[in-house]
Amino acid sequence: MSDCEVSEPGLRCVLPFEAAPSEVRLLRTAAASQLSRWGMPADADEVALLVTELATNVVKHVGEGVSAVLILEWRDERLRIEMHDRSRAMPALVSLSCDEECGRGLHLLGMLAADWGTVLTAAGKSVWCEVELGAQQSCRRLERAAAALENYQGNGVGPRGVIRAGLEASAIELIADLLHWTAARGYDPDDILDRAQMHYEAETGAA
Repeated sequence: MSDCEVSEPGLRCVLPFEAAPSEVRLLRTAAASQLSRWGMPADADEVALLVTELATNVVKHVGEGVSAVLILEWRDERLRIEMHDRSRAMPALVSLSCDEECGRGLHLLGMLAADWGTVLTAAGKSVWCEVELGAQQSCRRLERAAAALENYQGNGVGPRGVIRAGLEASAIELIADLLHWTAARGYDPDDILDRAQMHYEAETGAA
């Protein structure tokens, strides 16, 4: 991976790299380091996850060894993440019930990002997303959680206690699925849980 090129001091970082599994880890680390330099370490895990998905999609669907560029840009209360590659084939969403992983990274963008999209460029295409920073992020977390739970919750209606129990069961299923996903990606589920708990306590002031 090439050295980070920073323009508009403290606002924009350009990271060229070659698409390969080993480069994805380095790219994730570089993105987290840049966020730390910008003074937003609390957002590093979420951004690292998005960077991993975007870079992995280039490796899987454009090809290993191709040149690509990650751009991080801090705009007001949002961080914009752009992944540029030389393919003009636009990614497509697939059903979450599909056994194939193709397109699931886009569903993750939809869950984690405040906004996202794709655009053709002179050299190929760009897949971009934006995450909210600062005070707006906690509200966004609740919105994302509610949206995710809708996919796990039954359509039936019943007494409040039944609905509450259904939501709790859905939350447990969602967390379990995320742990399966982290293990499949080579992460340690216990480490992910510990980091998530630390993240939660740091943001809420929980003891």
